[in-house]
Amino acid sequence: MTVLLEARGLRKEFEGFVAVNNVDLTVERGTIHALIGPNGAGKTTCFNLLTKFLQPTAGRITYDGRDITRMSPADIARLGMVRSFQISAVFPDLSVLQNVRLALQRQRGDSYDFWRSEKVLSRYDDDARGYVDQVGLSDFLHLRAAELSYGRKRALEIATTLALEPQMLLLDEPMAGMGQEDIQRISALIRRIAANRTILMVEHNLKVVADLSDRITVLARGEILAEGDYATVSRSPEVIDAYIGAGHG
Repeated sequence: MTVLLEARGLRKEFEGFVAVNNVDLTVERGTIHALIGPNGAGKTTCFNLLTKFLQPTAGRITYDGRDITRMSPADIARLGMVRSFQISAVFPDLSVLQNVRLALQRQRGDSYDFWRSEKVLSRYDDDARGYVDQVGLSDFLHLRAAELSYGRKRALEIATTLALEPQMLLLDEPMAGMGQEDIQRISALIRRIAANRTILMVEHNLKVVADLSDRITVLARGEILAEGDYATVSRSPEVIDAYIGAGHG
């Protein structure tokens, strides 16, 4: 496998507090890579650094061989690295189809022309239906987004993200706040869309992490504690002490 996303010596300080300290992270193309750790481990800060919502104090980030350390989130999204649930947006009063259609308009360079005729905008419908079908929402095509269950809203957000045609998706706690049925549905969706994409996710649910991830990086106190597949990291005494044994997840 080849490296798609890489961070070297990543560090972030906030007024003297070191939230992320000398993190080296490698995400291989075509894998599902999870970033886990107890509360306060630096996961969110690290994720925000990688997706460029924060600038690092030190270190270097490359994506597909290109230095993106000083790029904006919009710039890296155009390169094919998209943070779901941040870049994507669900408009509650628009239908499932209309939400995905708007994402397609943006991806293809059109402005958000709400006032344009339905006939002009309908040229995106076939492609939009394809993305809706990918995330299992075909039965809800004309339902307002506000009427969807929480889990299906998450699926719609993923559909709008897929419409941007990313080669890498970054998911920030995709299962947060979900019941078991929705967790199973979104887990199956992530597995499907990972067939031809790379995924990096922050996730607290260890069962989901064990089920989906090819590789796991465990953070504690802003530093990497362990790395490997689930069997490897779950046997680490340091991980058991700092994370699993603490009852998180």
